[in-house]
Amino acid sequence: MAQTTTSEHNHDAHAGHGHHEHGFSHPMPIWMLLSVFFALLFLTGLTVFQAQFDLGNAEIWASLTIATIKAALVILFFMHLLWDKPLNAIVILGSLIFVALFLGFTLMDAEGYRENLIYNSTIEASQPVVVPVDPITGAAVPAVAAP
Repeated sequence: MAQTTTSEHNHDAHAGHGHHEHGFSHPMPIWMLLSVFFALLFLTGLTVFQAQFDLGNAEIWASLTIATIKAALVILFFMHLLWDKPLNAIVILGSLIFVALFLGFTLMDAEGYRENLIYNSTIEASQPVVVPVDPITGAAVPAVAAP
C-alpha cells in the first residue's frame, strides 16, 4: 500500500468536485507598491511640515485633504479597490461622502464657539500666576483683598 502525503490526499480528494485553486487574482508589481509607499511617506512628511505653520482656519482643511489623499491611496492600492467590483467602490465612496458631511456640519457649528473655547481658555490658562514673596524670609505672602 502506497503512502500519500496529506497535501496529495487533499488535492486528490477535491479533484472531482470542480474546485480550483483560488490564487491572488491581481498581483501588483513591486514598482507600483513602492511608488504608493513613497507617496505615503511624502504625504506624511508634508503633514508634519504643514503643522509647523499657523494657517488659521485653513489648517484643518489642509490636514483633512492630505489625510483623504493618503486614505484614498491605501484603499485603492493596498486594499485593491482599484481592481474590485464597482459596487464596493460605490459603498466606500458613499461612506466617505457621509463622513465628509458629518465633519463639515460639526466644523460649521464649532466655528461659532472657537474663540470662546480655544483662545480665551488657552490665554487664561497660559498666564503665569504671580505670587508675592517676602524679600526677607522668601515665603509667599497671602494676597490681600482689595477694599
